[in-house]
Amino acid sequence: MKPLVLVGGGGHCKSVIDAAESGGLTIRGILDLPSNVGRSILGYDVIGTDEDIVRFVDEAYFVVTLGFIKDASLRIRIHEKIDQLGGRLATIIASTAHVSRYAEVDSGCVILHQACVNAGAKIGKGCIINTFANIEHDAVVGDYSHISTGAIMNGGCQVGKATFLGSQSVMVNGVSVVDGCVIGAGTVIQKNISQRGVYVGNPAILKMEL
Repeated sequence: MKPLVLVGGGGHCKSVIDAAESGGLTIRGILDLPSNVGRSILGYDVIGTDEDIVRFVDEAYFVVTLGFIKDASLRIRIHEKIDQLGGRLATIIASTAHVSRYAEVDSGCVILHQACVNAGAKIGKGCIINTFANIEHDAVVGDYSHISTGAIMNGGCQVGKATFLGSQSVMVNGVSVVDGCVIGAGTVIQKNISQRGVYVGNPAILKMEL
C-alpha cells in the first residue's frame, strides 16, 4: 500500500495517526490550514494545504481526518475534491477493531480502536466509526456519517447519510434515523426518526430542526 496523506490536522487526526500506526501503515504527511504548514502533529509534518492534494495523487492514498464539525459538509467537500482530482481514498482499521468478514465497508472510512462492525453490517463511504462504537448485525451506516465513541447501533438499525450519532447513544433494534441528523450523547432512539434535526434524551425528542 502507498503511504498515506492525511487531510485535516485537528484532534481526530491524532486518533487516525494512532490507528494507522497500529496497522503498520506509513504516513507521508498531513495537509492542514496554511498557518499550520511547517508544524508537526505527533511527529508528522504538515506538508501543505488541501490545495496541494493534486501534488500527491500519484504517490499516496488519502484519509480525510476532519471530525464532524457542526455538520459533515466540510468532510464531504474534501472527499469530493480528492475524487475529482483522481486521488484514492484509503480505509483505516485500527488493529484492535473487529470488522467481520461478512461486513461491507466502503472507501475512505476510519474505524478506530475497540470498535465492532458485526456480520451483515454495511458502512458507507467516508464514515467515522469511533472508539468502542458497536455496529451490530445487519445495521447500515449512510455515507459520511460519524458514529461516535461508545455509540450502539443494534441489529438492523439504519442511519442516513451525513448523520452524527453521539457518544453512548443507543438505537434499539430495527429503528432508523433520516439523513443529516445530530443525535446527542446518551440519547436513546426507540422509534424511527423521519424529520431532520437535533435529538436528545431518553426517549429521543426533537430539540431543534435543521
